[in-house]
Amino acid sequence: MKKLFALVLALCLFALPVLAEDALDSLSSASLADFYGDFGLAGDDLMNAINSYNGFFAIASVNPDGTPNVGFYIFSCVKLDDTYYLQLGLAPNQTTANIENGSSLMAMYASAPVLEGEGAVPYATVGARMQLEKVTDADTIAALKEIAPQGTEMFYEIVAVRSLG
Repeated sequence: MKKLFALVLALCLFALPVLAEDALDSLSSASLADFYGDFGLAGDDLMNAINSYNGFFAIASVNPDGTPNVGFYIFSCVKLDDTYYLQLGLAPNQTTANIENGSSLMAMYASAPVLEGEGAVPYATVGARMQLEKVTDADTIAALKEIAPQGTEMFYEIVAVRSLG
């Protein structure tokens, strides 16, 4: 009986990463409908909004144990050869460690709500969720450093953009 109990316990422990992966997938695809599609930003509009530094910024990665990690970071956006990049200035922390260990990476930018006047909306609906890939090519990094506003070499290509929800 003890051996059977130990076997069942071991099987349950092996199932935890699979369950965590399913939970993360359901969180990352929480908005199956595009409720704010009319307010989604992309291209130059997204770049200019990000660089106005008037809104909310977040970066999401995955911890080594499979749990989500979300940090509030202010980033900038640059354009090189019709491709958009985020430039991050992250301190040595868990998100940085996750990135260095190959975690998938998502960013969110939401413009500050408009509280008065025409088109007033008391909550953040204008912005974008962005899937990112780390830039590792030295020539691309050198070119981006020439046009980027910050002094960091942490650049991430924006490979996909969706509205906020």
